Amino acid sequence: MSIQWKGVMPAVTTKFTDADELDLKMFEVNINAQLEAGVHGIVLGGTLGEASTLLDEEKRMLTQTTVDIVKGKVPVLINIAEQTTKAAIQAAQKAEDDGARGLMMLPPMRYKSGDRETVEYFKAVANNTSLPIMVYNNPVDYKIEVSLDMFEELLKCNNIEAVKESTRDTTNITRIKNRFGDRLKIMTGVDTIALESLLLGADGWVAGLVCAFPAETVAIYELQKAGRIKEALEIYRWFMPLLELDINAKLVQNIKLAEVATGIGTDNVRAPRLPLIGDERKHVLKVIEEGLKNRPTLPNYKNL
Repeated sequence: MSIQWKGVMPAVTTKFTDADELDLKMFEVNINAQLEAGVHGIVLGGTLGEASTLLDEEKRMLTQTTVDIVKGKVPVLINIAEQTTKAAIQAAQKAEDDGARGLMMLPPMRYKSGDRETVEYFKAVANNTSLPIMVYNNPVDYKIEVSLDMFEELLKCNNIEAVKESTRDTTNITRIKNRFGDRLKIMTGVDTIALESLLLGADGWVAGLVCAFPAETVAIYELQKAGRIKEALEIYRWFMPLLELDINAKLVQNIKLAEVATGIGTDNVRAPRLPLIGDERKHVLKVIEEGLKNRPTLPNYKNL
């Protein structure tokens, strides 16, 4: 199996009904909106997908449903965020059986593994699946950093192909390029430094606010790729107050409220998360309303 590690890949939210079951109807509405906007892949079960709250059978249902919806138009990836190597291997094998074409993979959950342990964890999964793997490197939120020296060892596994670069340090993009060239593809994973990262050489963007604003997100990517930086920057500057909703502990609730505002989601979350209330909710709604009021007219970005 192969994946083109480029373009915009939404880390989609998981939709729930009022009864706390998977809302596959609204989920399909959102996935179709992503496809219509021109995204290049779909990532399931990440932080935004409320992975830690999903049952194993729900993850499998989401994978199978998404594969059925996209019908091969773009690759479907599922995130692996497990506590044990054994469970991570099993999750990878189930993903392959369910039709996923790739994996996004976090270091071990809960246990703060050392460098050697982290490397062996990733390698064990890579050696037990044919699926291509994108390592999710987010030491800010998950407290384990995958260093360049660690990637040197990991890249001995041919199917470890990409990194979701979420260190918040844009100079890391140049370090990766200098050390590994195109051997390690880079997908920027932080919305608020996405355009900067793309201009510095990131190959694509695993995005968050794309869940509510797919066209604007893809437009930024396509415009910068075509060298139309000024136009990309104008959209990006409009987008920034909304993008900042992604770098917040309540990013799931924030982005789901934005999905409601654009008509492609609900604000149902799974406990222990709860919907926003009071001043916190008012603030987020104000940001969203302001963004919608000033929403830009997009150029014909699909035909650049």
